[in-house]
Amino acid sequence: MSTQHAKKANEFVKLTDVVDRHDATFWAVRSKRDRMAHEVPEWEDLRAAADMIKKHTVTHLADYLGRFAENARRNGVQVHWAKDAAEYNAIVLDILRKHDVKKVVKSKSMLTEECGLNDSLMANGIDVVETDLGERILQLLGVPPSHIVMPAIHITREQVLECFRGHGIIEKNGRQAADSMGGDLKTLEAEADPTFLTRCARYHLRDNFMTADCGMTGANFGIADTGEVVVCTNEGNADMSTSIPPLHVVSMGIEKLIPDYKSMAVFQRLLARNGTGQPTTVYTSHFRKPRPGTEMHIILVDNGRSDILGNADHWQTLKCMRCGACMNTCPVYRRSGGYSYSYFIPGPIGINLGMLRDSDSHYGNCSACSLCCSCDNVCPVKVDLSTQIYKWRQQLDSMHHADPMKKTISEGMKVLFDHPGLYTSALRMAPVANVVPSWLAGLAMKPWCEGHDMPVFAKKSFHQLWKNGLKEDSQK
Repeated sequence: MSTQHAKKANEFVKLTDVVDRHDATFWAVRSKRDRMAHEVPEWEDLRAAADMIKKHTVTHLADYLGRFAENARRNGVQVHWAKDAAEYNAIVLDILRKHDVKKVVKSKSMLTEECGLNDSLMANGIDVVETDLGERILQLLGVPPSHIVMPAIHITREQVLECFRGHGIIEKNGRQAADSMGGDLKTLEAEADPTFLTRCARYHLRDNFMTADCGMTGANFGIADTGEVVVCTNEGNADMSTSIPPLHVVSMGIEKLIPDYKSMAVFQRLLARNGTGQPTTVYTSHFRKPRPGTEMHIILVDNGRSDILGNADHWQTLKCMRCGACMNTCPVYRRSGGYSYSYFIPGPIGINLGMLRDSDSHYGNCSACSLCCSCDNVCPVKVDLSTQIYKWRQQLDSMHHADPMKKTISEGMKVLFDHPGLYTSALRMAPVANVVPSWLAGLAMKPWCEGHDMPVFAKKSFHQLWKNGLKEDSQK
């Protein structure tokens, strides 16, 4: 098995203060999620309903896609179909060129990350501005997100200040931000005041909203019965991205479909409670048709989703609604950080999605799981994440990615367990290992001993104690 995740995680854990903050932050979000769940008596009924709705929809996807596209067209929306990332990027570029777009403002979309849209557009001379605050910070820093809901949670306010200074945002917007707060610019800047930094970002982004030629959004849900998309945000940036520019382009994975408003009601009650511990997102925006005098385009993207649907072991990953709850609870993610994973989506769902995307590139992530099943317990749509990771592990040998040492040990254990006499002899000899110096044992089993102490073997094995007990019972 690849040690890529382990090596990156090892570098991360050396930053003890960062690790402790990262762990505490996401455990706090998980705790808020639990409090929200306990306040809803029908919580488990909602999860069961969400599970069944998504199962039904993805297993009848062709019908719902046809209904959604037909209703969207009736609303005056132009619908496009993209089989993969290359076709999706080409469709977006074609739409933007036809409208002579020079600048795009974009609300957060993991699908565009998946397809590499930003790089594609910028390579063709189109300026792309992320408008989610966390995404904008990361864009300016030139690094990818480390979480799908809170992408910049690992960045400190001091880092944000230096980033804004480096890009002239403080210089251009700092005075206005300080005046709006009634504070002293130098003091607010020196303290890296979070409210001050947020105000600076707000004025910076507002300039971009006003001068953009196109607004792009993702879609949390697509409602088949009405042909509309629903976007959930806490900052209102999706609304701003679509209220001013004359062109709105929606990017939506085909698995985002749900049947109707009744279904939407179920997911609306689950999404924010699981993702951030809120009763609901601040903004839940429904986009059904273009504003008068403007155009609205929806691009329905497959990019391997049909193949996932045909995978008997892993098709249920299509139920995922990207709430991030599995990451918030995962002890490995919390202590190793998002950048230790090779796939752009980290955590339990990212392990599975990465393997479905390219198992040769992402099989090393399979080790980033303790199989504690906590992710299964919190998933609002009951994706069996740990079971799927376990199944991937069982397939690594057939993929020629099994760790040679683990494979050798497993084969040795098989021989031992298949021969009772050999097993009994090994038990008798085991206490000899107690006198082996720990440093010498560490050399022989270095990868294992880096995180463990060698066990002390009992003088008598359980088998011996059991047999002695039976003899004593027979003598009574």
